[in-house]
Formats: sequence, structure tokens, C-alpha cells
Amino acid sequence: MTSLLIKSKVLQEIDLIPEDKLTDLYNFIHYFRLGLEKSQMTKPKPSLAFAGCWQDMPAEMFADFTTEIAQRCRQAFTRRRSDEGSAG
Repeated sequence: MTSLLIKSKVLQEIDLIPEDKLTDLYNFIHYFRLGLEKSQMTKPKPSLAFAGCWQDMPAEMFADFTTEIAQRCRQAFTRRRSDEGSAG
């Protein structure tokens, strides 16, 4: 459906809303739009924004860093598996 057709259908639906409910409809649309605007402003940065952030780190420090990350992942998943086995 084209944008123009959708807008036309929305306006047709609005015309069918009872007068005493128009304030509620307006508030719904208004706050829905504000929510969309806010979510667009606070989108998380893509992970590529961090690309190269460790390029100045000495090789030995980087190796220690990646080893520590791998160890923490193993520990986290080991705890998770043992927690899953005890549930139930």
C-alpha cells in the first residue's frame, strides 16, 4: 500500500470516530509519534563504531585481554549450564 493510500484510509477511520473520543485519539497519536521520535534519537550505535578502538594497544596486552574475555565467557556459560541443570 502506498503512503498516500494509507494516510487516506487513516483519515477515513478518523472520520468514523465519535466526537467525544477525538481527544483520546489525538493523545494516542501524539504520544505514539513522540515515542517514535525519541526511539530514533536514542538508537544504539552500531558495533562497528568500536572497530579499531584497540589498535593502539600493545600486542601482549591485547593477547592478555582476549584470553581474559575467553575465560570469562567459559565461566559464564559453565555457570549458566549448571544453573539450567538444577532448575526443575
